Amino acid sequence: MAVAKLSVHNEGLKGYLSPTEGVKQLVQCKTDDDEEGEKQNVLLTPFEKVIYDMRNNKEVKNELILGKRIGFYQLRGEIGIGNFSKVKVGIHCLTKEKVAIKIMDKKQLIQKAQQLFISEVLSMEKLHHPNIIRLYEMLETQTRLYLALEYADGGDLFTKICTRGRLLEYESKFIFVQIVSAVKHMHENNVVHRDLKAENVFYSTTNCVKVGDFGFSALCPLNEPLKTCCGSPPYAAPELFREKSYFGIHVDIWALGILLYFMVTATLPFYGETVRKLKKHILLGSYTIPAYVSDPCQKLIHGILQPIPTNRYTLANILDSPWLRGLGCPEPYQPFHLNPAHLASSLPLKEEEREVKKALRNLGITEEHICNNLNWDSRSPITGTYRIILHQSQKRRYSEDPIMVSNCPARTRLNESRKRRFKACAQTSRMCLIL
Repeated sequence: MAVAKLSVHNEGLKGYLSPTEGVKQLVQCKTDDDEEGEKQNVLLTPFEKVIYDMRNNKEVKNELILGKRIGFYQLRGEIGIGNFSKVKVGIHCLTKEKVAIKIMDKKQLIQKAQQLFISEVLSMEKLHHPNIIRLYEMLETQTRLYLALEYADGGDLFTKICTRGRLLEYESKFIFVQIVSAVKHMHENNVVHRDLKAENVFYSTTNCVKVGDFGFSALCPLNEPLKTCCGSPPYAAPELFREKSYFGIHVDIWALGILLYFMVTATLPFYGETVRKLKKHILLGSYTIPAYVSDPCQKLIHGILQPIPTNRYTLANILDSPWLRGLGCPEPYQPFHLNPAHLASSLPLKEEEREVKKALRNLGITEEHICNNLNWDSRSPITGTYRIILHQSQKRRYSEDPIMVSNCPARTRLNESRKRRFKACAQTSRMCLIL
């Protein structure tokens, strides 16, 4: 069996194909010494095999040309569409992790949208919470931008309520406290979401939800006023229509109130067939809460949906409210390194870091590869692989599911009038507020 050195022709892949440790597999490859183009048996690690296939395998090359693959990710079916993007399921070829790939066409991105994209990446890299969608990797071609994100495969909260009816209050408590905890973590890291809504809350398990879609987020000091009016009209705070500037934390808290109302009633407090009519109702600030909603929950909703921003409940008020009192608030993960550079240093590693380093080595990514990593940010397949493995390790170590009461009674079904109203709400919700 001849073991040969592989030829690397792509500048972006230099340094990736080299003698490595880890599990290897026997494949037939053309080599530098093989002038007649005959194939020789070569031992490759999984990492080397992926790189080699991207340069030499006809099927893989066709997938790259046809847009069925980007980087280390195979693209599958479409699972969502937004104002400036679409989302597809992807499979990471090394770890086999299922991810969500957000795809943006550069030609369709106006200048403000490009700025929002940059803000989205910067915001997500500041966050490390079990109830927030994780960013793994950013990729770019001449025509498109891609974000490889954590995939929560349980569907979104909006669809669940539309198809199955309102959540019972004890269910709403467990879901709502996770969302509030996620928003608290955002604000503690100077990130405001600005597009909190049921469509952007995703189930990863039966009882665990994650806040996603940071396309309208802003990374700035919380006492700095913002001017861009963006988000979903039914969740928009009055000051977005009334003032020239606003504070992001107050807008997020208002959206939490709308979200809670929707969870416990399966309707929206403010409704209008057009944005103009909806705006009028929001500015009037008049709404009613059905009598079946408990008094503590009603009091919490009223405390959040205050027209004057400074009169609204704070996140601390919300978590300390009688309705949520006694529930544990999910804690963020311990801060972690965004890239694997520390794994190749002489510094002592924690148990979790040693576990991640071993997993990378088993895939064929060694200290040599890490040291030669061309990009230390999210624009690197090595960094992307590292982040996926790190997140897998964190999810194994820390349960993301809150304690939940079992034997959930059947939910009420929606009648036809509610379904029609949901359809109207969905159409209104898709209207984009970005001025």
